Amino acid sequence: MMLANRCDAMRLFVNRKDHPVDDDNELVRRAELTGQSPGGATELSDDAWRQRLTPEQYQVLRQKGTEAPFTGAYVENHETGEYDCAACGLPLFHSDAKFESGSGWPSFYRPVADAAVVVEHDQSHGMIRTEVMCGRCGSHLGHVFPDGPMPTGQRFCINSVSLHFDAGAGDTTPI
Repeated sequence: MMLANRCDAMRLFVNRKDHPVDDDNELVRRAELTGQSPGGATELSDDAWRQRLTPEQYQVLRQKGTEAPFTGAYVENHETGEYDCAACGLPLFHSDAKFESGSGWPSFYRPVADAAVVVEHDQSHGMIRTEVMCGRCGSHLGHVFPDGPMPTGQRFCINSVSLHFDAGAGDTTPI
């Protein structure tokens, strides 16, 4: 896609931001427009992660911890917007895919794009689960379960501390 100028690029970005990303190519385009690089791990030292994140974020995002249920900032959030990775800023989930699961953690039935998250088999703590990690930096986000609503039947159960909410992400006001 050829864009005439930066305003055209930003207009495309703003107008698309209120919708879930339909495919991985769109995730790449959105990331390029914001100067981010989708895919590929964000390579930081352990010390750099500790400086960038709060102690609670570090424990969850980098050490695969879990915040206590019903304590997270976004469990009861019903605003329109986008949930980004708290570690690297990659768009992960949109509010239109959020639902009330009763689990105590923000729950979503789909990410903005398949490439936004990666999943891995997890047998920690004597349980068999599927871990969800950021598709860019590999940070731990939570787990996904096969008991969510349609159309996906999935419940991405995500720690609030692993997210940053962008309430302006649904704004389609022309530039």
